[in-house]
Order: sequence, then C-alpha cells, then structure tokens
Amino acid sequence: MKNNKSILFFSACFLFINTQAQNILGFKNSDKELKTEKIFDAQLNAKRVGENIKLLSSVPHHVGSAGGKFVSDQIVKVFKDAGWDTKTEVYQLMFPMPITRQLEMSGATNYKAKLKETPLKEDATSGQTDQLPTYNCWSADGDVNAQLVFVNYGLPEDYETLAKYGIDVKGKIVIAKYGRSWRGIKPKVAQEHGAIGCLIYSDPIDDGYGAGDEYPIGAFKNDQTVQRGSIMDMVIYPGDPTTPNIASTTNAPRVDHNQAENLLKIPVLPISYGDATPLLKDMAGPVAPKNWVGGLPFTYHIGPSKSSVHLKLAFDWKLRPGINVIATIKGSEFPDQWVIRGNHHDGWVNGAADPISGMAAELEEAMAIGELLKQGWRPKRTLVYCAWDAEEPGLMGSTEWVEDHAAELQQKAVAYINSDGNGRGFLGVEGSHAFSPLITEISKTVIDPQTGVTVFERAKASKATNATTTAAKKEAFNATNYPLAAMGSGSDYSSFIQHLGVPSLNIGYGGEDEGGEYHSIYDSYDMYRRFKDPSFTYGVTLAQTAGRVSLRLADADVLPFDYRVLHSTIKGYINELINNVDQLREKTAIENEMVSKKAYDYAGDPTEALAKPKNVAEVPYVDFSAIQNALAKLEKAAAHVEDKKASADPAALIVLNAKIYTAEQKLLSETGLPRRPWFKHTIYAPGFYTGYGVKTVPGVREAIEQKNWKEATSQIKEVANSIEKLSSYLDAL
Repeated sequence: MKNNKSILFFSACFLFINTQAQNILGFKNSDKELKTEKIFDAQLNAKRVGENIKLLSSVPHHVGSAGGKFVSDQIVKVFKDAGWDTKTEVYQLMFPMPITRQLEMSGATNYKAKLKETPLKEDATSGQTDQLPTYNCWSADGDVNAQLVFVNYGLPEDYETLAKYGIDVKGKIVIAKYGRSWRGIKPKVAQEHGAIGCLIYSDPIDDGYGAGDEYPIGAFKNDQTVQRGSIMDMVIYPGDPTTPNIASTTNAPRVDHNQAENLLKIPVLPISYGDATPLLKDMAGPVAPKNWVGGLPFTYHIGPSKSSVHLKLAFDWKLRPGINVIATIKGSEFPDQWVIRGNHHDGWVNGAADPISGMAAELEEAMAIGELLKQGWRPKRTLVYCAWDAEEPGLMGSTEWVEDHAAELQQKAVAYINSDGNGRGFLGVEGSHAFSPLITEISKTVIDPQTGVTVFERAKASKATNATTTAAKKEAFNATNYPLAAMGSGSDYSSFIQHLGVPSLNIGYGGEDEGGEYHSIYDSYDMYRRFKDPSFTYGVTLAQTAGRVSLRLADADVLPFDYRVLHSTIKGYINELINNVDQLREKTAIENEMVSKKAYDYAGDPTEALAKPKNVAEVPYVDFSAIQNALAKLEKAAAHVEDKKASADPAALIVLNAKIYTAEQKLLSETGLPRRPWFKHTIYAPGFYTGYGVKTVPGVREAIEQKNWKEATSQIKEVANSIEKLSSYLDAL
C-alpha cells in the first residue's frame, strides 16, 4: 500500500510539474526546452558527484600549491572530455603564508598555544602534508605583548558595553568569539578601538559540544579545530589588495601591501577553544554579561587578564599563480551574449564541502551539457563555465578576471550564476530581483530528493515552520513566489553584480548539513559523506537548479527579466528605511524625555547604571520623495517592457534581448559608495560592519544607522538618480 501511494504521489508531482512548465518564462514554445531539460536531467549522476568530491578533495589545494594545480588540471580534463572549449587564465596573486606563529601567556598563567589540529584515524586526509597551518590570511606581521580583553563577538555594540564598564582595549590584545558577523569585522573593529592584536576562537556553545557531538563522533568542532580564513576588509574592495581596480597580471603596477586600504595593521590569529580555555580562565575584571557567556566550564570575565599575552606573527608576502579555468560553448545565434556560471575550486585545506561540493555540481552540469552537444543541441547564447581560484583569500580569481574583462563583460554578460558549498537541506537563492519569477518557476520544477516535494514547497514549509508569529506563518504558507534574497558578499558573484552591474544569482542547498569543519583540516570527503550529503543527491539537485537557469537563459526567446519585481522590491526597501527613521525619531524622543525626568530603570541592564545618561541629538526630517518619485517612473517603465515583450515580433525581440540584460548597470553609481568607491551598486552591497551580510540601499541605510543625516540626504539623491536612469533606459526599449 505504501508503494502504491508513492507511485500516485510522484505521478501527481510529474503532472503538476509538466502542467506548470508548459508556458516557460521567455519561451514562445516550451516543448523543445522541456525536451532539452529532460535529456539534461537524465545525464546527472549522484555517484559521479561523490567520486568527483572524493577526487578533488583528496589533497590540500590552496592557492599556488601543487594540490591546487592538480585540482585545476582535473577540472580542465572534465570540461575538455565533455566537449567544451577550455583554457586557463592565470593571474599573479599576492597570497601571504605564515613563517612564524607564536602565542604564549606568562605570569599568573603560563601557557604556550598548540596552534595545530589533531589528525584523526577516522578522517583519512586529516594528517596529510602540505596543509596550510592555522592562520588568518592578511593579518599584519607583528610582535606584541599586552594584557588580554574578552570582547564577546567583537561587534561595535560589544565595545559600547565595554565602555559602560569603563574598559578600554587601547594597547591591549582582544579575544573574540567567531560568529554573529564575518570574521574580518572583529579585528577591524578592534583596530578602530586601539587594540594592538586580535585572537578569534570558536566557542563550544556556538560550534562545539554546545551545538552537537564533536567530530569525529558528530559533525561539530572538537577542542583543537580551528577556522582559517581571510580577514581582508572586502567591504572596501575584494581581489588582490596590491592591484585595486586592475587585473593582477605579471606586469601590473602594484601598491605595497602595507599601504593597501583593505588590509588591517594589527596581527590576528584564529585559535581553537582548547587553546582559548587557559587564556579566558586567566581573565580578571567584571563578570561578563549573561549574553556574553559561552560554553566553557568556568565563569567568563571581561578582563583585562592577570597575565601577559605574547603574540608574534610573520608572513612571506609572495606572489603566487591563481589558475582560473574558463570553459566555453559558443552560441549558435547570439555568440556575443554570455551566460556565465561559476564556482571556486581552491580550498583552505581539502575543502570537500567548501568549495568542492559546489564545484562537483557545476562539473555535473558541464558533463550533461556535453551530452546534449553530442545529440545535436547547441545553445543560442554562449555558455561560459568558470572554475575560480583564490576565492578563499578574498574573491581574488573572479575579481581579477572581472577587472581584466570589465568592458567586454558589461557588453556581453547576460547573467552570472554562482554556487559555492552545497549540502543536504533547503534551496537558498539570492540575487538580482528581476530574476525572481525565473527562480520561482524553476524551484517549482525541481524535486527535493529527501521529501519528494518540489524544492519550492520544501523551502516554503521550512520558512513557515521557523516563523515566529502566526501572521508570518500564514504568509509563508500562502506564498506563491520564491523569496529571493539580496546579495551581500562572501563569494564570487560580488565583482559581477556590485562592481559591474551584471545581473547575478547565488544558488545552493543546505540547512541540514550543519557542522564545525568549516575551513579546517576536517573539511574532508570522510566528513562530507557522513554528515553533509551522504547520498550526494543534493549535488544533483543543485546541478538541476543551476543548470536550468543556465539553459533557459541561453535559449530563451525573450530573456526572463521582470523589472516589475525589482521595482516592488526597492519600494519595500524604501518603506523599511522610512519606518526605520520614524522609529529612531520616536526612540530618541522617549530617551530624551527619560533623561530630562531622570526616569531610567536599570533593572534590565545593569551596565546602564555605569553610564551617565545624556541627551541624544534629535532625528531630523528625512525627505525620501526623490526616490519615491523615481520609483513611480520605474513602475511605469517596467510595465512598458512587459507590454513590449508581449507584442514584439521576432526581429524586435532580438533587439530587446540585446539591450535588456544591461539595464541593471544603470543602478551603478559613478562615484561608488561612500568610503568604498569600488562598490558601485546602489541597491545591493555588503555592509561596512557586516562583511558578508547585505545592506540594501546601502548608501542611505548606513548613513541612517550612523546618524549622518547630511550623507543620508546626499545618498537619497544618488539612489534616486540611479533609479531614474534605469527608468529612462527601460522606457526607451
């Protein structure tokens, strides 16, 4: 009986998918595309995904390593065997590796940190040679001695709490927990407050025995696991720090790394919670607030420490080759319109989850497309499949390629489709909101391998389950569109969308693949097959999802950009900002009234009693009318484009397609964002103090957050101008 129900269920799913797909966005006749996708899907093989993950994660493969060359060679072979025109483009990239790493405490506590992860018999590759040691790339060289101060997660608000306790980190070394922000924000904020060094550790309450069983019994960090990673200030600019705005070719002019604007000036080192334990136990000073307390078995104090800490770091600061693999299938009708797909191939160590799980899915797509070629199919537009090097140190491989080919990309790139790590769980997509209908449609055709429902329905169910209010649950259950997220940073899409304005997507699966292997020696095939995607079926699911995007953009009669959705999305962001200003004004008024009446109640936060309340500057009126007027024009222009699509003849559609994909470039600011002109997109950017996390309408939003009202007014004009340019461009189509 159970089997009969399953047959009926899957038959219903197929009928639903087939019915839904009869009118595919952008296709006058969907039958041919459906047939192509059916053949494509039939070629995808979970067993082969697993084999490629095992092969490509069999050796450490960081930038410039022998393993890196091995991995890029294997990727070249796969593309060539599948019939792609394949080449490598090599850039000379600054990539410092450690010469000296020393961390000691002396005084009341004497301790020398191990700074080494333990090989495990259960993890076949964990004891290999050529592993990068535990370090934070782009730390400054340094030799410092000072007391230690615990700064919680090292966020700006944590330093506000320290100030209430009267604790200053100037001239001190700080220790921060991983989490709540991108790692590079922690030393950035520490340096701004005068610290002379920074340690970062993963507390077991977040990523260790407080979260689940430790590796190798479970997936979470053991007491020697360390998260390597870049601390480049990527929100200033990503890529090679010594060649801002230009490609890192052999003869490129370079700035000295000590002068690079996106590199910090203090030594920074990641450590395990095993090494952090004696340092934190030595802390004196006030007991940490309850929301600062971690999972180690002692009382957390803020410090300063009773003992002195000695941190000494030195790096080699050498150029190393970054090998990008670029594979192409030339379009049969529109060879100068490029659909670009990418995933990076470099890892901090073996990198099975990050990035090889995503790379294996992209290779699976490439092999399936190769089979289509053998059967006589050819894309209308050119497909460009890329395997980036040097993503981990700061998106270097993709950024240098984008800077090298910037003018050509702004003419030819229809879209960039990115993936990175991948695992068992739920569909996650972020990107240009004109693609929202495309992603909604595709997500309703891909079946989740674990539940048998579409990935759209599974993602919707997850959102509803995790909603915290009845209204939010109801909204999630009733949703008919996939909730496309906005793009911050942290992967290779950043240069495409935020520097050049190329419409972009970032696609992956996860949420049921948690663990502590990230950027450690335990990000291995053994870890992946046990805890991430044991059947490797989500590699196939990612290939189906990203592959459909590539195929539909390559062959669409009408490119499926819907700027009506972009309009409504931006309008939502602006309404949110208006509400934020109103709430801030109300909050300020209440606080000032409480100060005048001396009505503060310290029961909720005892640290408030340590700070004398002061009047706060009132929030002025902020005029958003310029943006609102521009949005009214964009609404009409976006509707005009849809009318044009519906009525245009084939010749007119060719002209429309040749222009519509460059429209997002009109949202770029010529001068870029304040204090970081490399980032030019006025709607999407990583936050100045969030790193990976997005700030929508960033120039305006961050000015409001910093209460810089003059800048907020200036940025409102800048955003309104960019929306006006987009409206005028769409009107002329």
